[in-house]
Amino acid sequence: MGYVPFNKEGAELLFQLISDWYEQKSLIITSNLEFSQWNRVFSDSRLTAALVDRVIHHAHILNFTGDSFRVTNALSRQK
Repeated sequence: MGYVPFNKEGAELLFQLISDWYEQKSLIITSNLEFSQWNRVFSDSRLTAALVDRVIHHAHILNFTGDSFRVTNALSRQK
């Protein structure tokens, strides 16, 4: 999530889905953006704050650092 911004309706629909699933179902979200940058994806800051609040409550957050596997792999094939 984060490559293309959501329009207002899309952001609201995703929020509704996550709200409906909150504490009911498992959800996996991947993004290259930190939570502080999600306002770039969801134009409404209040909706973004509420969305992040639901996503991170009870969450297991995995933060990967380092070089991209895809880039490293592509560069090694060029040699």
